[in-house]
Amino acid sequence: MAAPAEPFLRIEGVSKRFGSFQAVRDVTLDVAKGEIFSLLGGSGCGKTTLLRMLAGFEEPSAGRIFLDGRDMAGVPPWNRPVHMMFQSYALFPHMTVERNVAYGLKHEPMSRSAKAERVREMLELVQLTPFAARKPHQISGGQRQRVALARALARQPKLLLLDEPLAALDKKLREHTQFELMSIQQRTGVTFIVVTHDQEEAMTLSDRIAVMDKGEVRQVGTPNEVYEFPNNRFVAGFIGSINTFEATVIAREGGALRLAVPAFGAEVLARDVPGVSPGQAVTMALRPEKAGISRTRPETVNAFEGTVKDLAYFGKDSLYRITLPSGTLVQAHAVNARRGAEVADWDDAVWLGFEPESVLVLAE
Repeated sequence: MAAPAEPFLRIEGVSKRFGSFQAVRDVTLDVAKGEIFSLLGGSGCGKTTLLRMLAGFEEPSAGRIFLDGRDMAGVPPWNRPVHMMFQSYALFPHMTVERNVAYGLKHEPMSRSAKAERVREMLELVQLTPFAARKPHQISGGQRQRVALARALARQPKLLLLDEPLAALDKKLREHTQFELMSIQQRTGVTFIVVTHDQEEAMTLSDRIAVMDKGEVRQVGTPNEVYEFPNNRFVAGFIGSINTFEATVIAREGGALRLAVPAFGAEVLARDVPGVSPGQAVTMALRPEKAGISRTRPETVNAFEGTVKDLAYFGKDSLYRITLPSGTLVQAHAVNARRGAEVADWDDAVWLGFEPESVLVLAE
């Protein structure tokens, strides 16, 4: 999904200082109506501070926030068409599931029957109608997460902010709930802003992702764009696993870049990228799954001999660490398509091969 021509949410040059510390630095983002947009980054990168400014819990030190064409400056949290779902879910333990959902409507100008109908709709939406009379401690973690979501959606916000919404769930439940969240968002059409440090969660949930570091947005794009085409070393290293090597551009030829890569003791052919020139020092990067392993020389132009130093079996795939003659270690993934069909074993001599299109050239 490209950046929207008519943004529903516009974050314009927003910065936030706490004394001498700058938590957010000149962030500008456009989010479309009905989009699931993730703020992804490690601890202290500024993503939660930015979320709190959207909610109205913090005021920007500089910049403006527009929601559906309205400037949010000076608008208190309770007057914003925004709801924030916290990591802890903040459910009332003494209330039933039904009353927890209804609590979000406590101050809404609605009749009792209209509120009851809205609660019924929300419980049906998150598939919790049979659990309406239970207390939070009587339902699972995933169900508690859906109660919090139903309560947040009951007020029909224009924007729903989710702060690490799946962090309290175990891996399998987290994976299942990701798809439930996506389904609920599609049915309601509410715009979601998700804060997470979990790369897989962001890649699964999001239409687009903003990768943050030290208060700045380093790249914005679809999951495919930030993974396959990172525009700097930080994003390349933060998203997924990657091999990186120092390199120098030798020449541009035939729609490709020829690189001198000391780690390989030879030249490497890479996909051409704009903005680099012969003689320039760059970083060559290669995802482990793009590197093939074989016992015979592969047909690709980028083929190098090595030795298996380590391997780890994960079931669906295996990770190999290949030592090159220079002593450099290269990680490579191999899918275990057939039972018991491992490509190689410890200390085996192998060939490492990869296509020029798979090689990333990073100048920043």
